Amino acid sequence: MRKSRFTEFFVKHNDLDNSGFEEWVFYPGMLFHSQYKWWGNGGTRQRPHEGLDFCFYREMAGQNHRLNEKTKIPVMYAGEIVGIHDDFMGKSLFVSHGFYDEQGNKLHTIYGHTSPYRGVAVGKVFREGETLAVIAASRKKNTQIPSHLHVSVAWLPKSFPYNRLSWETMGDRGVVTLCDPLEFIDGKYKVEQERIAL
Repeated sequence: MRKSRFTEFFVKHNDLDNSGFEEWVFYPGMLFHSQYKWWGNGGTRQRPHEGLDFCFYREMAGQNHRLNEKTKIPVMYAGEIVGIHDDFMGKSLFVSHGFYDEQGNKLHTIYGHTSPYRGVAVGKVFREGETLAVIAASRKKNTQIPSHLHVSVAWLPKSFPYNRLSWETMGDRGVVTLCDPLEFIDGKYKVEQERIAL
């Protein structure tokens, strides 16, 4: 399975190469399967993190930056929207791709906390790297959760009915095989233990 050019497309669509994008910056709580919250005063998540949170990056000069509500989100691989659901910060877009594993399961990516473009609907097909949404504004100011993009990568059985897609389903390990998005995404990254200064 080849890596997507997600970071390359992300940098291009958001003109981050003008500032000399160097690497993504993550805290442990942003990573796949983390048990902890990375925002506010921390604490424990209700269940292990189903994906990866993108919020911060560093430019070549060493300056740190945060993504905002105007940040455009590219799709990792060519695919079709098969589900759109509310999440606690915006909409989650479920995209089906034409890749299968040895067991016949199909690859899906999920983009959480988004504000989809007008016309984005179930059945719409996207080319690899095409943008489908921007990051949603943080609605719950009292939660201290900064606006960010959540990405999940999952293998689902070919026969899985898309009307059953939801975040609850994503937690069903008997049906869904969640993967670490870092294994599918190009580009450099660094995991920081201390909160970066902006």
